[in-house]
Amino acid sequence: MHKGILVEFTLITLLNGLSYGLLLFMLSSGLTLIFSMMGVLNFAHASFYMIGAYFAYTISGALGFWPALFIAPLIVGAIGAAVERYGLRPVHKYGHIPELLFTFGLSYVMVELVQLIWGRAAVRYPIPPELDGPLFTLYTTTFPMYRGFMMFIALLMLAAIYLVLKRTRIGLVIQAALTHPDTVEALGHNVPRVFMLVFGGGCALAGLAGVIGGNAFVTEPGMAATVGSIIFVVVVVGGMGSLAGALVASLLIGVLQTYAVALDYSLAGVLSGIGVHIAPESPGFSLLNLTIAQTAPILPYLLLVLILIFRPKGLMGTREG
Repeated sequence: MHKGILVEFTLITLLNGLSYGLLLFMLSSGLTLIFSMMGVLNFAHASFYMIGAYFAYTISGALGFWPALFIAPLIVGAIGAAVERYGLRPVHKYGHIPELLFTFGLSYVMVELVQLIWGRAAVRYPIPPELDGPLFTLYTTTFPMYRGFMMFIALLMLAAIYLVLKRTRIGLVIQAALTHPDTVEALGHNVPRVFMLVFGGGCALAGLAGVIGGNAFVTEPGMAATVGSIIFVVVVVGGMGSLAGALVASLLIGVLQTYAVALDYSLAGVLSGIGVHIAPESPGFSLLNLTIAQTAPILPYLLLVLILIFRPKGLMGTREG
């Protein structure tokens, strides 16, 4: 019986961690593509995730969830392309710091616009009825169908990115423009347009993550801030500009945090379980009472610090910034 409970806990928590990790990858993949192409750390990237969720909420109310799944990312991608063309491109000649400051300011503008249009409170963006149920049951725990759908969409997106970059003409041009933009331009390709397409595509991926994640979690103005810092951790831990690294880091952080949240054990409890008694008034007792679940929010940042100390290029990166 205890073995069954352990297997149930391990597998369900692992699947929850993988689904969360794949959502992080949906977000971080767009940011990674943009950085690879343009060297821009887009601070507004999580805001495109947020507006993807809000557009999906509005479109779902009028047309249903399935049209929103396709329309909302396209709208977000178009907005991203316009931001690159009329915002980032004029700033580009002044260097990367002004670009970074531009995206930093843009993130606040987008949050304020969302609050003006949709209000400050969370909106009700429900899971579609056809996906609102259990996918399967393991012993006594059910795994939600929508979590499985999230994983499917993320894997589909990963396959699509791979095919576009490796099997299409535009993908070959994008890869060549990463390292030899002058040569690509000399061959007659419009490199600024390629940059605009990549930025818009990266924002569309963030918008898709918003469509999927908005109803799985919560759609409210603070959602960008909630995931914004985590996706930068993912990009740095995986390696700046590495899509494979972003995938590995997303899954690692997703599983790590999910298991940490599920493990409600403290060091004091473990020590008392093996017969070590610590007086409540002793120094450090309150620290020993901290549970693993309580430390879960800091684990990604602890991993970030360790990676920067021991492997500054990240797990699979080839550049440091």
